[in-house]
Amino acid sequence: MSEVSKEITRKNPDFFPIAPMDYGRFLVLSLGTGTAKSEEKYDAEEAAKWGVLGWLTSDNSTPIVDVFTEASGDMIDLHISTVFQALHCEENYLRIQDDTLTRALSSVDVATKENLENLVKVGEKLLKKPLSRVNLETGVFEPADEMTNEKALIKMAKLLSREKHLRDSRSPIGKAPPPK
Repeated sequence: MSEVSKEITRKNPDFFPIAPMDYGRFLVLSLGTGTAKSEEKYDAEEAAKWGVLGWLTSDNSTPIVDVFTEASGDMIDLHISTVFQALHCEENYLRIQDDTLTRALSSVDVATKENLENLVKVGEKLLKKPLSRVNLETGVFEPADEMTNEKALIKMAKLLSREKHLRDSRSPIGKAPPPK
């Protein structure tokens, strides 16, 4: 979203004239690649005693890398969710992410036929799960309403298609056929 705002500020002709911070007009679809189940494997009291080496290697893992990796994605989602919820246009932001993956399913390095087939199954199950949004008070994902991820994706696809055709119809470059 920051990059889009920059392009709008630079008056890039690919973007219609809107205010750079007019997030209420943005439609954002964020599809996660899945994350490992939150295992709460680090204890705050224990971590407080770690030195540099403890943060680099502890219990056959790399805590500092784990913390930064998880935190960056969570912070981005929390920030974007906060903006869209504050502007009362949370329907314009759809984040779908599975944070319950374990072992090989959560690894980007395991491209076996079996693992890829299992990831397809995870994706199919994820479509049937209820749509979730981050609770701004707790930072935890909670079911947002009765809609499934699949129905939310269909709704977002219709919004995106409608917006694309609207923009094409207003564009001096060319007109696209109307949506069916």
